[in-house]
Amino acid sequence: MPPTTGSDAPPTVAPPTHEDVVGVLRGVVDPELGSDVVDLGMAKDVAVDADGTVRVTVALTTAGCPLRAQLQRDVRTRVGSMPGVTDVRIEWTEMTAEEKATAMDRARWNARADAPDTLIPATTRVVAVASGKGGVGKSSVTVNLAVAVAARGYRVGVLDADIWGFSVPRMLGLEGRLGGAGDGPTPEGERPKIAPITMPVGDGQLEVVSMGFLVDAEETALMWRGLMLNRAVQHFVEDVAWGDLDYLFIDMPPGTGDVAMGLARMLPRAEMLVVTTPALTAQKVAIRAASMARRSHLRVAGVIENMSAFVCDHGESYPLFGSGGGELLARDAGVPLLGQIPLEPSVADGGDNGRPIALGEGPAADAFRDLAAQVVEEAIPPVEMAGCSARMLDAAVSALDDLDL
Repeated sequence: MPPTTGSDAPPTVAPPTHEDVVGVLRGVVDPELGSDVVDLGMAKDVAVDADGTVRVTVALTTAGCPLRAQLQRDVRTRVGSMPGVTDVRIEWTEMTAEEKATAMDRARWNARADAPDTLIPATTRVVAVASGKGGVGKSSVTVNLAVAVAARGYRVGVLDADIWGFSVPRMLGLEGRLGGAGDGPTPEGERPKIAPITMPVGDGQLEVVSMGFLVDAEETALMWRGLMLNRAVQHFVEDVAWGDLDYLFIDMPPGTGDVAMGLARMLPRAEMLVVTTPALTAQKVAIRAASMARRSHLRVAGVIENMSAFVCDHGESYPLFGSGGGELLARDAGVPLLGQIPLEPSVADGGDNGRPIALGEGPAADAFRDLAAQVVEEAIPPVEMAGCSARMLDAAVSALDDLDL
């Protein structure tokens, strides 16, 4: 039998190009960061040899990364299936501190683009009220600010995202259980919607959601970990029939933990107000909340100094918790100091008995009303519907309905 000539030999497939391999690596996703290894800067180098061997250098966020085996399997599977590839060799390295920071920033930015759909209207100003630690009166500020804004004629939502330390129902004097929204059956394939607890305030209205409306007793301890906490908050933003809100104030849990990061991902258009006390030690902790917001691409709208000073009956002011913390935090964060709430027993008494001081009289009540004016007139003004696309779309739909086509 004559030897096989060159023209009869099976055709040789050329190795892939560098660009082809990089394109395939974009399908390898770090499941923890939620982005592909090329976008995150983890694919440090790609080399293709003439014999079809592909060498990929992968940088891990830490040398002991538990996802290394999965990433290795995905790289080998995807690159090894490319025509012309005879072997895949992976070299491992570790990111520098600067590369890690860049990768995390990129992952947070990508998470914003993939934020889940919620029932919070696009025209609602979402305001997260945060603090670096507990004990600074963040919940009291949230409740009284929301009440003061509602009293100006706005429809205001309050989401008590401090799942472990819920206190909003008591501070507002509200009781009841969260129930279903609407009278008709839920369409097939959709989850039933939750109706918030409502409370009229002057010419406005509050709509409130809290774990306090789901437990049998206020003293109930919720021994939940991060995943369950995030899931609860997710239900509050995705499954509550909030309606046409002007503002949604979120009482954040203290610190920069799982719930805070989860809310930043679920509500990327939220803006943050940071609460601190006059003590400089509290300021040093509160700056972390502002840092978390910035790293999550949220706008920090301003600082609120709570427990600013005690003013006695004859007008003398006593800075019992120090002074200057709010001003220093605002300066370090590069944002305005929106208000200073004086230390008054009536604030705590109103919170304990469900009578927010913002609806009463006195220096603290005046300070909360001034703060509300700062928020709605300067820092976070309501969406003007008159010229926005949402109002124009509503008008167009109404016009079509009038035609009775």
